[in-house]
This record gives sequence, C-alpha cells and structure tokens, in this order.
Amino acid sequence: MSIFNNWRSVVTVAAFAVGLAASPRAVAAPRVPYAFMQPGSSVDRQASALLARLTLDEKIGQMVQVDMNAIKDKNDIAKYGFGSLLSGGNSDPADISPAGWARMYDDFQSYALKSRLAIPILYGVDAVHGHNNVDGAVIFPHNIALGATRNPALVERAARVTAAEVAGTGIDWTFAPCVTVPRNERWGRTYEGFGETPELASLMGAAYVRGLQGGKLSGRESVLACTKHFLGDGGTTDGIDQGDTRCDEATLRRIHLPGYVEAIRAGSATIMVSYNSWNGQKLHGHRQLLTDLLKGELGFRGFLVSDWAAIDQLPGDYRSDVEASINAGLDMIMIPNGPGQENNYVDFINHLKELVAAGKVPLARVDDAVLRILRVKLEMGLFKHPFGDKNLIAQVGSAAHRAVARECVRESLVLLKNQGRVLPLSRQATRIHVAGKCADDLGYQCGGWTIEWQGRTGQVVSNGTTVLQALRREVKPGTTVTFSTNGLGAAGASVAVVVIGEPPYAEMKGDRTDLTLAPEDVQAIRNCKQAGVPVVAVLFSGRPLIITDVLDQCDALVAAWLPGTEGAGVTDVLFGRHHPTGKLPCTWPRTMGQIPINVGDESYAPLFPFGFGLKY
Repeated sequence: MSIFNNWRSVVTVAAFAVGLAASPRAVAAPRVPYAFMQPGSSVDRQASALLARLTLDEKIGQMVQVDMNAIKDKNDIAKYGFGSLLSGGNSDPADISPAGWARMYDDFQSYALKSRLAIPILYGVDAVHGHNNVDGAVIFPHNIALGATRNPALVERAARVTAAEVAGTGIDWTFAPCVTVPRNERWGRTYEGFGETPELASLMGAAYVRGLQGGKLSGRESVLACTKHFLGDGGTTDGIDQGDTRCDEATLRRIHLPGYVEAIRAGSATIMVSYNSWNGQKLHGHRQLLTDLLKGELGFRGFLVSDWAAIDQLPGDYRSDVEASINAGLDMIMIPNGPGQENNYVDFINHLKELVAAGKVPLARVDDAVLRILRVKLEMGLFKHPFGDKNLIAQVGSAAHRAVARECVRESLVLLKNQGRVLPLSRQATRIHVAGKCADDLGYQCGGWTIEWQGRTGQVVSNGTTVLQALRREVKPGTTVTFSTNGLGAAGASVAVVVIGEPPYAEMKGDRTDLTLAPEDVQAIRNCKQAGVPVVAVLFSGRPLIITDVLDQCDALVAAWLPGTEGAGVTDVLFGRHHPTGKLPCTWPRTMGQIPINVGDESYAPLFPFGFGLKY
C-alpha cells in the first residue's frame, strides 16, 4: 500500500530557478537551478537523482528537525542543511498573528535556500484542533468531540479548514491526526483520540488525513498529515503518559493498529513514533514495529519522525540513542536543544556521522531515510514553491471556516439526561440564569493545545464566542440573562444553565487519578437547584468525569467536550435550533473504581454505555 497511490501531483518541470511570477507560493528565488528535475521523470527518479548529489553531511542534515527556539544562529539552517524546523507547543514567533507566522516561515525558508543545493525545509506545528497557536485562527473541538459526531465527512471538512489556515501562514506540516485509542480515562491525552474503539480511530483518522492533504499534496491549501503516535500510546498501564503498554501482539494489532492501516491507505505522508513502550521496550528503538511492521508489512513509503527529544529516553548515552533509533527505522529526529545544551543538533549530526563511518549505522539506512524525506518534499512541490502564499492569509479565521467549526460543535454534543423535557430552552423565557466558571471563559472552552501547550483559562484567544455570549445573542427581546459564577441569584429564573468543567491541560500534566468534579462545580449546580429552578448542566471535559454527585441535581445534562471558539454551536442545541445527534465515543463510568471500562469488557455496567445519546 504505497502512500503515493492517491497522490496525483508529479513535478515534471526541467531545471529552473524557484520563484516564477506565476507561482502562487513563490516570493524569491534560490541560488541554483534544480538540474536533477528532468522533464517527465517520476518523483522517485528525481529523489534518487538528488540523493546522489548529497554528501554524507548533507544527508544527515536532512534527517534533523530542530525547534525554532534551539537555533542560536539562523545561518546554521544552511550550514547543516536541516531537513525541517518546528514550533513546539510553546515555540512561537513574537507576533502570533497569521501574518506574523507567515513572515517567520518565509524568513526561515530563505536561510534554507542558501545551502549548497537549496533544499527547502519542511516546517511542522501542532495544529491539532485548528491552527491552535495562531491568534485569530478557528479553534475546533478536540478529537474526542469529533468522534462523538460519527460524521467522517464533517471531520474531513474540518481538516480541510485546518489545512487552509495552516497553509495560510505558509506552514506545510501539522502533527495530526492523533489516532490513539484511549483505554483509560486517567490518561491526560484522552481527548486527542476519537474514541475508545479502533473503528472510530480508523474512520475518523482516515477522514482527517484526506482533509489535511487534499486531492494532491502540492495543492495550495494542502499540508502534510502526520498520523500519531505509533504505536499503543492510548493503552498504557493505568493511563500513565509515556508509559508501558502491556499486551500481546494480537491485542496490539486488534486495538491500536487499525487507525494506522486506514491512515496509510488514505495517503498519510508522515507518521510520528510514540514515547510509550510496548512490554518494556521503547517504540523509538523498536525495529520490529517500525521497520518490519510499518514499513515492511504495511508498505508505508513516507517517513517516520520522532517525538520531542524522544530518542533521549532510550537506554544508554546519546550516541547509542542515535544508533538505536536510526537502525530501528526512524528517518527524522526532532531535536529541541541547540548548542550549549545537552543532546543538541550538533551532537546528533556528529554522532551519526561517526556511527556511519564505524559501520554501526549502514549508509543504506541513511540513504533510505533521506530518500523518503526528499520524496515527500517533491510531492509537496516545495522545490517549485518554497514560500508561503500571502493571498491565503486573509482566510484564516474567516466566517466560512467558523461555520464549519460551529457545525462540528453542535453535532458533537451528547445529551445524557433530559428530565421533564427541560430542553430545548425557550427563547421567550422570562429570565435565564447562567452560572459556572466555564460559562464565559474561552480557555476552559478550548482546552489544552490552545495558544500555549497546556492551554490556560481566561481570554486565551482574541476571537471566539463563549456560551454566555452566544446565549445572550440567542434570546428574544424581553428575556433577561443574568450570570453568577457560583450559581447564586438563580431564584425566580425560568431556568438555570450551569457550565462546568476541567481546567485546560495537555500531555504529561493532564494525567489524573481522581476524575470527580471540582467542588466549585458541584456547588454551583447545588446553588441553582436550591433556588428551585430547572437546572441544565453543560460539561466541558476532555474525557468522561465522575458526575454521580450532581446527576440527580440536574434536570438536563449535556456533554460538550472541549468545543473550541464557537460557543454558538452549544446554544444551537440548547435552544433546539439543531437537535442533539452526538453519541458517546467512550464509555461513561459510574465511579473511579470502574476505570478502565471499555465497550466489550466482560463486566460492563457503566453509567452511560458507549454510543449513548438522547434526542429531543
């Protein structure tokens, strides 16, 4: 199954200088023409011809991906011939507007084109729910919510919007989709998966890949997908991030592999390797899984990239880490450290060069890695169009893009309880009292991986609509909307809407052993209930939480996940403009003692089963 089966773009231009006026991406020309690009030659032949011109130093440079903050001298980009740069979760330009990101990309690319053969860089970002480190971009619901939609066509549209906004800033690679299959809600990355079954990961992951990469990778609004994290990250013991997935091979293949099979079929150009271990062996050094299974059995022809400094976790010193990871099948290594820091990109380059000279890493393994990287760059059309298209900047955060995100929100909401048909709300109610710490807070609403790696509370982005704002816009004249964070003041209202949830978090820091609701959330609901009014609870969370303390206090309860910037999608459902259609992508436990609980377990008595979702 070639990753190029569905790719139709083949560069057939003879030797030329990049930067033709007709090019939608080009703004400048590199020093040299690309003589290796012969008319009518295939991408494979072009990549092989270019590979033959590279020195060992230049080959190793292509295998290096450096975080932007690690570069102390931009001239190192050309000096070492880096294959890629990235912005990690907190590595942003000073100006995080779309135009600011676009200027940064073009600046770095201009340095790459100063190298001897003017090979363009790929630039990677974690645009995992929209272009989420760009102020003004649309922030989509996280993947767990998209899994609740059961709508792969909508997920593909969401990914197309994300690709267009990423391309609008010049960037050409996003580390998405995550096709993890979370099997324990304690895990802080649960929301990055589409749900607890391999079927959801396969269906939605393939749709996301198609959306990001479009009909052809050289399209002006297409970006590279990077399916992650290979393999078994969602199955770690006790839900510990970067932990050990303990199971036999049959279970690993049945639960955790199908998402990758379908992503490869959909054309995923890159795959990121996982931090976790499988039965005690780190994936970054696992030749059986990376080379024999992924590249051999599954026929993956793209390239493998490591996670952030992940080879450093292999046993031994850094030199042995380099040897083990490259021999296992890694093609590009993500390095967050620069000169003066431990295990930096100069160390990696020197170690790999010495290992090749000593015969401990075969030159053929290096050639295979670089050939894979060059093929992808050629498919991207980077040699012809290395710079960003400034005409695309204006579409970032557009009304049309926000409409798609709003649709994702409303289709992802899962109605868990609706006693006495308190929902849908009446737009002509005398007074609606809104409560809860999350009701008017975009940070809670968006969750982690939003501007900052771990996210934050408050006005995390300059754009977006909170649930409180959306509700005030929705009601008819004559309806009063009041608000208190703690739920006091609800007496006399027609209904209370209480918006509660988890604080933002991301990997590592999101692991929790207690998933009960925060005391202030429980109290806000109780205060409204004690006021004698119907209570509608809206829960923002990246996973099921233990809600038995408040379920009997709520007349209605909606699982809204982490909906992103478009809070109007929530009120669309609350007011019945659109009926709830979301279905649980994961089993909802009664108690912490039930976790882990997954559909198909021999003993299965959840609070709400997988696939549950009420209608009006």
